[in-house]
Amino acid sequence: MLSYIIRRIFHAVLVVFAISIIVFFSIRLTGDPVAVMFSAGEPTQEAIDQLTEELGLDKPLYVQYGVFMKGLLTFDLGESFRSGIPVMTLILERVWPTFVLALGGIFVALLIAFPVGIISAVKRDTFLDFGGRVFSLIGISFPNFWLGFMLILIFAVNLQWLPASGFEGFSYLILPSITLGLILSGVLARLVRSSMLEVLNQQYIRTAKSKGISKWKVILKHAFRNALLPTVTFIGLQFGALLGGTVIVEQVFSWPGIGRLIIDAINQRDYPVVQGGIVFLALVMVVVNLLVDLSYSLIDPRIKAGKGK
Repeated sequence: MLSYIIRRIFHAVLVVFAISIIVFFSIRLTGDPVAVMFSAGEPTQEAIDQLTEELGLDKPLYVQYGVFMKGLLTFDLGESFRSGIPVMTLILERVWPTFVLALGGIFVALLIAFPVGIISAVKRDTFLDFGGRVFSLIGISFPNFWLGFMLILIFAVNLQWLPASGFEGFSYLILPSITLGLILSGVLARLVRSSMLEVLNQQYIRTAKSKGISKWKVILKHAFRNALLPTVTFIGLQFGALLGGTVIVEQVFSWPGIGRLIIDAINQRDYPVVQGGIVFLALVMVVVNLLVDLSYSLIDPRIKAGKGK
């Protein structure tokens, strides 16, 4: 077990290291931040050289990368080129709104996917099952930015029931959460249906039914509980993905999260914020995946021995 954990942690470190290299060098292909900062005026060459030196951009790339990695090991992600504020401070300020939005999206997805998936499985090959599968397909197919704009036009602009942008209270959370949750619920409903169908065919379910236990009690108490494991695993992975995948929704709803912070930083060629923000999100994803892998190893002994999936 210990060797398995060490191996998984080693893999996680390699992933973060690879991502740091890709992000660091790719962002430098997008343009010169000094040119962007002086875009509104006509600076002298001396001013350009001075700013380039102050930002450390006059050093060779391998030296800049070494400084970045040294800071990463001590959780010092540098300072923003634009504001001078430490990158870690900027990220921590934006974590909470992104976390709340991801939580809201998961909540909406569960609220929709569980009943749709369960009914679809129990009423297999009926009109209800067909409706559930069509709903899942629609949910998967819709782009979230389109859905977000539609919700804004209907509920914020026309009906004026809810605010269209910002993060100043619970009402601001409803539309972006529905946008994220509806898309996710399509995938989740299919997973719940599949897991329920597998469990409903087990012998112990037929035994429970033969004992005269009511149909829905068998479904909810025995079948649903046992079908939860793959669903919970999926939700855990999706929650990690949502923390980094809310970029478009944050842009549509002007949500002050990490995704919007990174997009703004890319537009401004603010290298430290871009590389720090993306590596932070990658680290979150890696940790979530690591925890899921470790939970698998506790459940399935074959995985401990490296023989499982």
